[in-house]
Amino acid sequence: MCGGGCAAVLDMANKFLLEKVMRIKKPAAKIVGVAIEDVGSDGVTLNTKISVDNPHAKSLPVSEISYAVKSSDRMILSGKIENTGSLPAKEETVLVLPVRIEHTILLSLVKDIDEDWDVDYELDLGLTIDLPLFGDFTIPLSWKGQIKPPTISSII
Repeated sequence: MCGGGCAAVLDMANKFLLEKVMRIKKPAAKIVGVAIEDVGSDGVTLNTKISVDNPHAKSLPVSEISYAVKSSDRMILSGKIENTGSLPAKEETVLVLPVRIEHTILLSLVKDIDEDWDVDYELDLGLTIDLPLFGDFTIPLSWKGQIKPPTISSII
């Protein structure tokens, strides 16, 4: 048997490996804007622009983008988009995540509509990227904004 010497060697190897894993460069991401687009009689689309910087020499696959839209601390919509492409090596890329919110959902939030005729919302995202040797790495992102539901005259 190896005795205490093997345990010390294994401990040193674990520390070395942990140090190497901690030094792996991780992509950085931020939400750079949310635009309300495609306002129609059935709903609105929130197009979320996410800027992602890939510091690696190889492209990295985006495993999924999960999203949750909340208003007044109530979940109103959630979902995920899988296999959204790859991030080119050593580049900053802007991803666009379209989230469709039906007017029936917006109208269910009538209590949040104030004198300004808007709905306050919070958008939480999880951008999951497959890092080499590390596996799936999720970057949490958040954004707060307002949606102005259409008036009857704007739909007609």
